This record gives sequence, structure tokens and C-alpha cells, in this order.
Amino acid sequence: MVYIMKIYTDGGCRGNGRPGAIGAAAAVFETKYGVYKGWKMSLASYPTPTNQRAEIQAIILALEKALQVYEDLNSNPWLDVTIYSDSRYAVNCMTEWIYKWSGNGWINSAGNYVANRDLLEQASDLDERLRAEERCAVSLDPEGEK
Repeated sequence: MVYIMKIYTDGGCRGNGRPGAIGAAAAVFETKYGVYKGWKMSLASYPTPTNQRAEIQAIILALEKALQVYEDLNSNPWLDVTIYSDSRYAVNCMTEWIYKWSGNGWINSAGNYVANRDLLEQASDLDERLRAEERCAVSLDPEGEK
């Protein structure tokens, strides 16, 4: 049996990157019966919230919930998780750039420290935990890219 999880994520920030900015992230699961269940959270005020931080935090929220759901399953199904994000930045961070950055000591191609390293490391750890399950496939797909 395959347990399919489709998770849609989004994040946003009012006052992007400025003092007093307010950011939020959300993840919505589509169940096999077409019912939607969602989670949301506010971003901490430090470091200053940005749209990019909110998008990555939404992916973290999705990964946390996917792990929780998998651990709560009574059977041992194959798990097929697809996380959708409309942020090209967040998708590229998680699928391409993170491997280069972690190998470069978290320095980007411009020679600067990678922004949002704290969230990217957290997301990467959750992704690795989920992928470590023998019967689990995870993919991160762009949807309606910005």
C-alpha cells in the first residue's frame, strides 16, 4: 500500500526584511478523500522576517507534519510525499544549492555567507530524517513559481 501525501506550502512577509516585519508560513495537506488540513505559524521577530525565510519555514512545517503523520501510521506503507512551493528560491535551495553550500562552508558563489542557513540546515535535517525511512520517497516541486 502507498500512502500519498500532497502538501502545499506558502510563506509571506509584510514589511519584508525591515524592522517590525511580520512573517507567516503555512502548509496544507490534501487527504485521499479530497479533504484539506492545514497548519500555520508566525515567524520569530529575530532574525528579521523575510519572504524567503517564510517560504523555507513553510517547507519545514510541511516536513515536520509529514514526519509526524508517518510516525502515527499504524501500518508500514510506502510513503510518497510531494511538497509543492511557489518559491523558486526555496525549491532551488533545497534541491540544488544546499549541497554546494554545505560543501563550501556555507559560502555562496558571490563569496558571501549563505542567507537563511539556520532554516536551510533545519529543513535539510528533516528532509534527511524523512528520506531515511526505508519506505519513503520525498520530492519538492515548484508550483506556480514566483
